[in-house]
Amino acid sequence: MIEDALRAFRRGDAVLIFDFDDREGETDIAIPAINVTPKDVAMMRIDGGGLICVAIHPIAAEKLKLPFMHDVLRIASKSIPEIASISNANDIKYDSRSSFSLWVNHRDTFTGITDNDRALTIRRIGEVVDYVMVGNEFDLGSEFRSPGHVALLRAAKDLTYNRVGQTELSVALAEMAGIAPAVAICEMLDAKTGKALTKDEAMKYAEKNGIPFIEGKEIVKAYKEFKEVKMNLFI
Repeated sequence: MIEDALRAFRRGDAVLIFDFDDREGETDIAIPAINVTPKDVAMMRIDGGGLICVAIHPIAAEKLKLPFMHDVLRIASKSIPEIASISNANDIKYDSRSSFSLWVNHRDTFTGITDNDRALTIRRIGEVVDYVMVGNEFDLGSEFRSPGHVALLRAAKDLTYNRVGQTELSVALAEMAGIAPAVAICEMLDAKTGKALTKDEAMKYAEKNGIPFIEGKEIVKAYKEFKEVKMNLFI
């Protein structure tokens, strides 16, 4: 199944990623950011229903100087003490911290929220990540403004070795596929139950729509093997 997911990413197509039963227990629609179209945004918001974000490789996040939002709030709370109580996010039930960074719109968008606008922002973020991953510099403010309607997520530095959220899983899959490691992700929700879509229902959706479905444990196993092979090449 990992090969099906990698092939889909290389084509710029969607993959459904289920994290873990003992974590969020959620399935995300994941699409390489550099390939996202307005139709993809519509599919994510209608069939997914969750928050549409872009997960970014840690190297690119460092190059772009993307802060973690909890650090922004912590520093801002020194001048605005009223936000101090909300800047402490250490009580997340499924993890030790959030991967949220800035929310952005591309400067060529209008409101930023339409399918066309979000697709432009997401796709350009994917292109920028591709650009900086090969050693180039880029001033994020030259093309993007914040606040905006697309949430950027910073993947953990050690990708899947400690934190294994959808952010890390999707970026690890992109890295293994050899594409720009920026991925648009959106949780699949269930309007009937008010909860996350169950794994079984997500698998049915995947089969019906010809989309690869993969679990987090498969990505973690494949990624560690991938990194081991890369390390051996340099020994």
